[in-house]
Amino acid sequence: MDVEHRQLVQLLPLLPLLAELGRTEHITETAEILGLPQSTVSRAIARASAIVGTDLVIRDGRGVRLTPAAKALLPHIDAALAEFQTGLDVVRHESDVVRGRIAVSFQHTFGEAMLPLLISAFRSRHPQTAFDLSQGARDGCLAELAAGSADLALTAPVAAPGRSIGSAALYREPLRLVVNHRHPLARRLRARVADIRHEPFVAMGTGYGMRSLTDALFREAGFRPRVAFESQDSHTVRGLVSAGLGVSILPPGGSAPGRRYPSDDNGADDGGPGWVEIPLDSALAFREIGLAWRERRGGADAEPDPVRLFRELVLRDGPALLAGFVRERSEG
Repeated sequence: MDVEHRQLVQLLPLLPLLAELGRTEHITETAEILGLPQSTVSRAIARASAIVGTDLVIRDGRGVRLTPAAKALLPHIDAALAEFQTGLDVVRHESDVVRGRIAVSFQHTFGEAMLPLLISAFRSRHPQTAFDLSQGARDGCLAELAAGSADLALTAPVAAPGRSIGSAALYREPLRLVVNHRHPLARRLRARVADIRHEPFVAMGTGYGMRSLTDALFREAGFRPRVAFESQDSHTVRGLVSAGLGVSILPPGGSAPGRRYPSDDNGADDGGPGWVEIPLDSALAFREIGLAWRERRGGADAEPDPVRLFRELVLRDGPALLAGFVRERSEG
């Protein structure tokens, strides 16, 4: 630390006292206003004068008079204190506004890790904020957003932006073919949608984001699947596949229960349930996850500060915060 910086550090705690002295030009009155002993004020003035390198006050009868050096310095002291007060007000205001509530609607699969990671990052900065969470199908999430019962929605595919809805992508992940671990395709390194043309298919229900994505894959492949089961939860879909009741197409399952790897069996069949996932050869075999929000007109309809702050954090920091989670799921 250089000399000038060290002197500045020593002088900073004395600024409020010097500012008050500039208004009163009286040591006793300054001491009373600040609730300090008069001797403490006198010593502080002497210390400040020593740091500055010139006298800041001179005796004038029973009082003191500011020197030209002090008069030149005081406007800068007042400006510095005013600037700090402005910053303090901003911090306190932000702390107050994020005590509100944020309503987030999201698809089921985002509740395991993605949304908790984002909320945790926000709550580490604004611990007083409360969240109202609603999970369901993609269509339901967007309906809640449009109706105003949700402030934000996490969906895949990303909602299309429009006059009343804004949206942005956060990340994308591949879609995989999921089959029973004893299925003939289980040891394949890659598969095509056409490979399951005659297989019973375990689908997500109508209105779910994954249903629209798989429907697009089947249209590209030129056939309709033989839907054996419809479910509202990807865990149930994997359970049905694990039991050998069909095949499915889902995002990467990571370490979800029942997962097997081709090397697990070593040629032997233990007869138990299990599933494996296989990369798909299709340019459409991915899903893009994004955030959607209502475009507000301002005034009484202005976006609440807590919602704005959370939306800005998700858009700014979300991709980096979620990178490890996405990589682990996709590479597992």
